[in-house]
Amino acid sequence: MSAREPEAAGSEEEGPPLRGLEPDISVHIFTASAGLVGVCLTVIGLIRVIITAHQIDTLIDDLLALDAVLFLGSCLLSYWALRTRTLRRMHRVERFADAVFLLGLALMVMICGFITYMIL
Repeated sequence: MSAREPEAAGSEEEGPPLRGLEPDISVHIFTASAGLVGVCLTVIGLIRVIITAHQIDTLIDDLLALDAVLFLGSCLLSYWALRTRTLRRMHRVERFADAVFLLGLALMVMICGFITYMIL
């Protein structure tokens, strides 16, 4: 076995397993974030129509705009993780993109609760 070949599975001398899924995770975050930016913008338009028709005021459209910015930030960070050459930097940026994405999802769930409350 040459020095460049990986050792057999189950060897006690091998270090932590190599992570090969980073590009896949970043791609999934990138595509989901980009789609959710569009969802947020669509719902902002629908909420604005409802607000205009019923002459009510709500913070939901402002929260959706913030959520769209979070998803856009996650999308840009995941793109950066895909384009970076350094593995260490890729891990750091990917973790940050993942955290921003999860924050955006949590905010979206809260917004859905507010919309449900507003309708009832």
